Amino acid sequence: MLDRQLVVSQPDLVRAMLVQRQASESVIASVDTVAELDVKRRALITEGDECRHVRKAVSPQIGQLMRDGKREEADGLKAQVKVASDRAKAIDEELAVVEAAFNDILLGLPNLLVEGTPAGKGDDDNVEVRRWGTPKALDFEPKAHDEIGQALGILDMDRAIKLSGARFAVLKGAAARLERSLINYFLDVQTEEHGYTETMVPYIVSRDSMTGTGQLPKFESDLFKLNETVNGQDAFLIPTAEVPVTNLHREEIVNEADLPLQYCAFTPCFRSEAGSHGRDVKGLIRQHQFHKVELVWICTPEQSAELHDKLTSHAEVLLQRLNLPYRVMRLCGGDISASAAKCHDLEVWLPSQGQYREISSCSNFLDYQARRMKLRFRRRDENGKTKNLFCHTLNGSGLAVGRTLVAILENYQQADGSVIIPEVLRPWMGGLDRITASI
Repeated sequence: MLDRQLVVSQPDLVRAMLVQRQASESVIASVDTVAELDVKRRALITEGDECRHVRKAVSPQIGQLMRDGKREEADGLKAQVKVASDRAKAIDEELAVVEAAFNDILLGLPNLLVEGTPAGKGDDDNVEVRRWGTPKALDFEPKAHDEIGQALGILDMDRAIKLSGARFAVLKGAAARLERSLINYFLDVQTEEHGYTETMVPYIVSRDSMTGTGQLPKFESDLFKLNETVNGQDAFLIPTAEVPVTNLHREEIVNEADLPLQYCAFTPCFRSEAGSHGRDVKGLIRQHQFHKVELVWICTPEQSAELHDKLTSHAEVLLQRLNLPYRVMRLCGGDISASAAKCHDLEVWLPSQGQYREISSCSNFLDYQARRMKLRFRRRDENGKTKNLFCHTLNGSGLAVGRTLVAILENYQQADGSVIIPEVLRPWMGGLDRITASI
């Protein structure tokens, strides 16, 4: 959520940001509505204060008039107090409506973009930052991961459809073990080498949690909503571990000395992927259910820029050790998520498509999520005085497990149809170095 005062005092800045984000005309126009609501809000507050002043000033006079036997004058003042009291109550109700409208607009506005965000409308306008590795030159026609997996008997799409419908998968044998190995490997690297605290979190969260990280209200159609409730609120299956992990400290004030906090978590993720089409819905690229290891940082404003680069490097090292060619892309204004102020996408090479595809998004949200969650930290100055400030939050995939499996099947495929297991994964695979049809 943007700072209310920022939207009111610098509407041109906010409008320029919305234009850079390719926002709709109605969203851009809502900035003017915020200004109108603020004028109305201030007027109501002033009138309400005046009514309360009348009530406070006149009420003591009524008692004195009654004691002096001046009932008629007292009754006149009683009527005046009643008018002021009734109006104050009505003003409180009007203020609640204005505040709700104010809040709805603020919840719908995307984050500001940091300086240097590329201009552009979509992924074609994203800017390449760097590449790592060189795609292997295969002396045979590369197959897609789903074709490889089904030929090896380790990927069963037909039975998944029987169980749950389209865009689900059943992994068998070596593929199931490879998925599990990737999860364990990712978690071990992040906890043992990079200092993350591993967490196991709920997979069902409340509306407040979804709103806190920015999935709601904008992306409700992309979520799986349950018929049951939690804490008296709508309940949702998580689309990413970002939601429960970042919300761990919602409505808390943490000590600055404890920052930064860094968490990692493995979870399944559930998404409707309503807008997906074409080859993306074939195989494991865009599924309704998939696995991911998520990295989350909670820090001070001064730390977030440096930590964003560190977070990105923690995702990159996994691809490097798996020897999977990838590139880092800086997302443009029209492609970046609504909550993020800056985002680096890691895109891994897929031979069957002859292009790089997203495998991780590493984002800096500044204080956008923290304002929604009321997540603050306590800072003490040199005089011992304390001040509560909003935290900054960051997250990124380290990595999307299913897409990593896709990349391994395709990049390590052999002419005979087998798949080599990356060397770093073999300890987690029980020493297995190759997947063949007999496995």
